[in-house]
Amino acid sequence: QVQLVESGGGLVQPGGSLRLSCAASGFTFRNYPMTWYRQAPGKEREWVAVIASFGGSTNYLESVKGRFTISRDNTKNLLYLQMNNLKPEDAGVYYCYTRVPTDQGPRDFWGQGTQVTVSS
Repeated sequence: QVQLVESGGGLVQPGGSLRLSCAASGFTFRNYPMTWYRQAPGKEREWVAVIASFGGSTNYLESVKGRFTISRDNTKNLLYLQMNNLKPEDAGVYYCYTRVPTDQGPRDFWGQGTQVTVSS
């Protein structure tokens, strides 16, 4: 059974840093791209960053480029999002996501989310 469990969220002042983690299980983690999304109150969920299966390629939402870094440890089945110089507009619930094949065809899987609050 595919499971994604995020952690590392919290309250941070503007300009501060957080590192989010996503522990994956139930599938061959190293074979699949992984993505971070976020959702602010009253807004739609938005894509933040994606990393290729073996970590060789990454891509970011324009507004987080140069501040966020997505990475993965395929030996530990962990996905990370290092967030530096956080801004109030970065606040929201952060989710990790993947799409993997199942007996019923490809399915989307989401974690439960971790809350990031950026406030002084």
